Amino acid sequence: MSKRKLVFGGLALIVLGLIVSPKFNDKPPALAQDIYEIKQVIDGDTIEITRYGKPEKVRFIGLDTPETLDPRKPMQCYGKEASDNSKKLLSGQKVRIEFDPVVGERDRYGRLLAYIWLNSELVNLGLIREGFAHEYTYRSQSYKYQNQFKEAEGLAKQAQVGFWSPQTCGGVTK
Repeated sequence: MSKRKLVFGGLALIVLGLIVSPKFNDKPPALAQDIYEIKQVIDGDTIEITRYGKPEKVRFIGLDTPETLDPRKPMQCYGKEASDNSKKLLSGQKVRIEFDPVVGERDRYGRLLAYIWLNSELVNLGLIREGFAHEYTYRSQSYKYQNQFKEAEGLAKQAQVGFWSPQTCGGVTK
């Protein structure tokens, strides 16, 4: 293996056949390639991962599922089904998370905000397409997959799947 000496901003690094980047606040930049094991599926649109050695709640960008755990609200129509679906789909899985620079990295509750990728599938989009969630635009901010999410919601409504079905909630989850 060859040894190379790199100088980066006055900092010398000895590299053994690798390219090494310096640490910034002990955290690498957040990339969609970062893979995390899901430690817990909290509800239909929130999971918990371990990131940099500590537990982090992650709220899915661009969607909302019916509530099951909000102490201020009763359980909403199709909430249990949406939560159970996310648990079945994601429990014990490894996922990639993708941040959106327009939305920001965290919400007002301190949760990470991300798109969730399971293999090559965008989970956020699948939940909307299957009628477990509706598209949700926070504070009128556009976001990367907004058009696809809105289109998926329209198709789910038209097909009357999930909570859009007249046999379940007819689209009214409150």
